[in-house]
Amino acid sequence: MNAFKKREFNFLLQLIGLSLLVFGIHSYLLHYLVLDVNFFFPLWHIYTFHIVVTFLFYTIINYRYSKGQTQVFTVFMVLTLLKMILAILFLLPLILSDIKDKQPDIFNFFIPYFLYLFFEVYALTKFLQKT
Repeated sequence: MNAFKKREFNFLLQLIGLSLLVFGIHSYLLHYLVLDVNFFFPLWHIYTFHIVVTFLFYTIINYRYSKGQTQVFTVFMVLTLLKMILAILFLLPLILSDIKDKQPDIFNFFIPYFLYLFFEVYALTKFLQKT
C-alpha cells in the first residue's frame, strides 16, 4: 500500500503543478486576447472538473493496480468513456442554453480536456512501464 500512496502523492503534485501552469496560461490568454466574449462557464469551474475527474480516475486505476491487477487497460477505457459522458453532462447546460455562439465555450472546455487526458495517459504509462 506504500507504493500506492507514493504514486498518488507524486501524481497529485504533478497534477497541481500542471493545473497551475495551464490555468495561468489559459487565464492570461483569455484576459489579453479574448476581450469581447462572455463565457458561459467560469474558467475555474472547467479546471475544477478536470482536476477532480482526472485525480479520481487515476486513483481508481492506481488502486486496482496496487491490488495486483496489472491489466488495467479495460478499466482505463471504461473510465475514459465515463469521462466523455461526464464532459457532456458538464456541458449540457451550455448545449441547452439559448446562447448563439457556443464555439468559444466548447473550445474553452475541450482544450484542457485533451491536455488532462494526455497527462493522465502519460502518468499511467509511466508507472506501468516501471513494473
